[in-house]
Amino acid sequence: MIDELLPEPVVAVEAFGEEGVREFGNAPLYPQEEALVARAVAKRRREFTVVRSCARRAMEKLGVPAQAVLPGERGAPQWPDGLTGSMTHCAGYCAAALVRAADLASLGIDAEPHEPLPEGVLSAVALPAEAERLGRLAADRPEVHWDRLLFSAKESVYKAWFPLTRKWLDFSEADIDLTPAPGAATPVTGHAEGAEGVFRARLLVPGPVVGDHRLGHFDGRWTVRRGLVATAVTVHHG
Repeated sequence: MIDELLPEPVVAVEAFGEEGVREFGNAPLYPQEEALVARAVAKRRREFTVVRSCARRAMEKLGVPAQAVLPGERGAPQWPDGLTGSMTHCAGYCAAALVRAADLASLGIDAEPHEPLPEGVLSAVALPAEAERLGRLAADRPEVHWDRLLFSAKESVYKAWFPLTRKWLDFSEADIDLTPAPGAATPVTGHAEGAEGVFRARLLVPGPVVGDHRLGHFDGRWTVRRGLVATAVTVHHG
């Protein structure tokens, strides 16, 4: 699912549901990782283990020895030298995406359950212009939970932003415009499965300098599959 949103140099590894837990969940943690979840509840420990197992498999596919993935500043994963990447997990799904830093400047991925945001969350994350656009999208394509999709896109934007800036990016500091691909869902039946599209995040604060120019926006892609929404942002070197 995630790999379809990412360019070819990126290696993505995913784990779905109980099958994914069985495949990835019994992998041993490194001592430094074990210390981080020693007192965690079972759900937290399981997701922590599975997503890191995905990351280590991605490392191996890139020819990099598997190693611990520890949180750094603001919880961002610390990747091996020469790599950049992103991880995500939610109920029933974990994924990691890695790429050589020479191939991409940064990337961010996120997955969320395809269901409405809890009450009050949308007003905390959406700009007025975004909320207005979501209303129009919901009228045209009510089978998609656009509020959850916007939230996921903002998460992916932040994950791509932080490694480039080492600064916080508030929800209000990026204006995201979601665009569905024509005919990517089935309005007749009301099923969102297979809906997909792109988005642009216009940065409302000075963007990172990549190469020799300052970025004013990030571009991303999204999809709805298997009861999930997934988003991905890639930042090229320019």
